Amino acid sequence: MAQKIVAGNWKMNLEKEEAFDLVNQLNEKIEESTVRVIAFPPSIYVLPISKMSQGKFDLGVQNFYAKSAGAYTGEISIPQVKSVGGSIGLIGHSERREYFQEGNEFLKEKVDAALENSFEFIFCCGEPLEVREVGEELNFVKKQLEESLFHLSAEQMWKAIIAYEPIWAIGTGRTASAEQAEDMHANIRSWVEEKYNEETAKSVTILYGGSCKPENAKELFACPNIDGGLIGGAALKADDFCAIINAF
Repeated sequence: MAQKIVAGNWKMNLEKEEAFDLVNQLNEKIEESTVRVIAFPPSIYVLPISKMSQGKFDLGVQNFYAKSAGAYTGEISIPQVKSVGGSIGLIGHSERREYFQEGNEFLKEKVDAALENSFEFIFCCGEPLEVREVGEELNFVKKQLEESLFHLSAEQMWKAIIAYEPIWAIGTGRTASAEQAEDMHANIRSWVEEKYNEETAKSVTILYGGSCKPENAKELFACPNIDGGLIGGAALKADDFCAIINAF
């Protein structure tokens, strides 16, 4: 059975006091449940937030480099992240792919580095508008998985978390329906089963990363192949984020 997860990606938002205020609200509002909660604040806040956290949520980073140390100005390594309280990282977020030209081979290196360092990760995949418009979304997403993730063994795959981002429905005025989201999630799970086996496919958590809000979370989470959400804007408001968590 796949783990239920709601993860909040804060992106490049919130100054220090705003971030700490949000943490205090989350500590107060998150109730005990079977849903795993993860926060991805800007990396400079991970250490202080790890000291503030009351065990209500896990802490991760939005980006990391595949090397463990060296002359890589501006980057952070997995050992550094772990030393300040981070336990999980995002790999292949659509904004990293688009703005920083992170390709499939580069992301494969991050996947391998995470496994070598016993570091959890959420692997993001998804298609842009021009791909969706020509009906190539399935081939596009499958290629992302094949080139960056499907080299893993079945045992390693059990440790992976996948997040599907319909990039075409984020900030474009278009909306992805629950049916469209479920269709892609079902295909992703079928590809995992095709590559590995049914048991592995059932165990892999697949999150939805496309404008999940309190208003649509319950409908999305009711879909059989959607195991939770990678939340953007709504993660910056404690009431909205907790409403999404409680949508299960």
